[in-house]
Amino acid sequence: MAAAIIALFIYEFGDLLSLESLATKESQLRDFQNQHPWLVYGVAFLVYVVVTGLSLPGAAALTLVFGWYFGFWRALLMISFASTIGATIAFLLSRYLLRDTVQGRFGDRLSSFNEQLEKEGAFYLFTLRLIPAFPFFVINLVMGLTPLRARTFYWVSQIGMLPGTAVYAYAGSRVPDLNTLAQDGAGAVFSTGQLTQLAIAFGLLGIFPLATKKILGHFRKSPLPSDD
Repeated sequence: MAAAIIALFIYEFGDLLSLESLATKESQLRDFQNQHPWLVYGVAFLVYVVVTGLSLPGAAALTLVFGWYFGFWRALLMISFASTIGATIAFLLSRYLLRDTVQGRFGDRLSSFNEQLEKEGAFYLFTLRLIPAFPFFVINLVMGLTPLRARTFYWVSQIGMLPGTAVYAYAGSRVPDLNTLAQDGAGAVFSTGQLTQLAIAFGLLGIFPLATKKILGHFRKSPLPSDD
């Protein structure tokens, strides 16, 4: 039954999902962006804020897509602020509206977070942002139950998430646009230059957490203040 439904879906909508059709939609969207740039940037920004603010899945995928669509620097700037604002919204929702719910679900981690914050101050949050030991949505929610000030949470999160955001945005920006893929096929991705760039991008994705963990080990002796 499921196979029949999938086959029917492909039969009815297969043309809409073809690479050529998607490339046409991309061209139309880029034309619309040229006419209404602030609207497109604004909607993209709000989408990212909502995804992170409501702790919805897909932030990493969005970062890759934004890097692909907007290019590295624009995506990095947009995501840096959108992700931090969204994280702070989740932090505040946890603190003022969802405290009991969050405590019931993640209470076992709260004592550990409080203990580490007492030892290391905001440097502990900085470490969590650089090394994904916990999913970011868990960090946002549990930190809302700690004594950490919202403004400290904001600026430490923005600085701490920036390197990881840069790596993901760079990886996305190395993928060719759909028109190039439609015209050149696999050659657009598997050319020597493109393969090198993609290898660097995804190598950074794998190496970044390990390198960060090692580097941070040298700085744990100088924690940041938690009430700045």
